[in-house]
Amino acid sequence: MDTLVGLLPIIIMFVAMWFILIRPAQKKQKQTVQMQNSIKRGDRVVTIGGLHGEVDALEDGAIYIIVDGKTRLKFERQAIGRVITE
Repeated sequence: MDTLVGLLPIIIMFVAMWFILIRPAQKKQKQTVQMQNSIKRGDRVVTIGGLHGEVDALEDGAIYIIVDGKTRLKFERQAIGRVITE
């Protein structure tokens, strides 16, 4: 019983860290993956590098983005940071 009482503060700290750090990070990661999988042609996007463009075509793991009306670039889906909604 004394061992359990001695481990109780460590267990409480682990549970607190789970709810403060790990759980919100997992939720954000799930939202990001969902956003990247729901991208469709015509969406305005920003890459994680800051490049703004419009989605031209989609492949399984890649997205083609039109940058200045004529330049077409290929990015991995994971490189898309956010979709611009106006």
